[in-house]
Amino acid sequence: MASLGRVLVTGAIKPQNAHNRRCFTASVGRNTSHSPVGFIGLGNMGAHMARNLIKKGYPVIVYDVVEKNVADITSAGAKTSSTPGEVASQVDRIITMLPSSPNVLEVYTGTDGIFSQVKSGTLMVDSSTIDPAVAHDMAKIATKKGGVYMDAPVSGGVNAARDALLTFMVGGPEAEFGAAKEILDEMGKNVIHCGAIGTGQAAKICNNMLLGISMIGTSEAMNLGMKLGLDAKMLAKVLNMSSGRCWSSEVYNPVPGVLEGVPSTNHYKGGFGTALMTKDLGLAQNAATVNKCPTPLGSLAHQLYRVMCNTGFAEKDFSSAFQFLQDISKDK
Repeated sequence: MASLGRVLVTGAIKPQNAHNRRCFTASVGRNTSHSPVGFIGLGNMGAHMARNLIKKGYPVIVYDVVEKNVADITSAGAKTSSTPGEVASQVDRIITMLPSSPNVLEVYTGTDGIFSQVKSGTLMVDSSTIDPAVAHDMAKIATKKGGVYMDAPVSGGVNAARDALLTFMVGGPEAEFGAAKEILDEMGKNVIHCGAIGTGQAAKICNNMLLGISMIGTSEAMNLGMKLGLDAKMLAKVLNMSSGRCWSSEVYNPVPGVLEGVPSTNHYKGGFGTALMTKDLGLAQNAATVNKCPTPLGSLAHQLYRVMCNTGFAEKDFSSAFQFLQDISKDK
């Protein structure tokens, strides 16, 4: 078992040393665009992302600790491997989509991890949301192995993953961005180069802090309006035509029945779990503390989601903040 190491943000993000690193240009990627791609992490997001690569004609070799996830993607045409290292031994491009920093550390640096068998020249793109410091550490090890690691966390949610409409926030050397973008374009509509290693993660934790705050605000507004006798769909329509409009109200409304195809209309199943939102808000608070940046609403959002995790909401979608507020109302 690999050491889980440090997971604290260490301040300013520094460029990665480019010495002895293979440069992946867009033209190189074009020549091998349909060579096998490794994909590790087949949860709510990763499974859709891997399926989109298969749909676009890529041979995909997968690994996940959950056997059912592997079986489901195998039925779509993927090949399987028994360890992350075995995946790495068969490909020169790897996508990882994992829940947290410890999972990334284990998959990359564990006994049977990616780095145990990675080939020189391999491009590794990590779409997990993790501490930027961990991204720096993985990039350094990748360089020693003769490969390239880039952080590329995503935004958009499960539906965007399914429909290949994700936004990727990429951190890494600009010279290698083209090769990463070529494959990320198959899974999303926006691929943005944010800067050096770790900047993708920095952008993501800022985005998710705002998302957590806005979901709580949307839930509070919808709950209050309904208490005042307003119809939920009518209130959502008003909000989305007014200055209160936001992604949480318009695309991912937390009130059951307002929108079709979102977790709130499926008993808050699937989607982006409350535990994961809590983790991301924690990363933002760590960064804010280290960099002495005041984030009062981010801190309050983190506290509320931590309470939700301790009261039965951890595995539900983070939009269950609405149900949490309703439950509190019923108790009074």
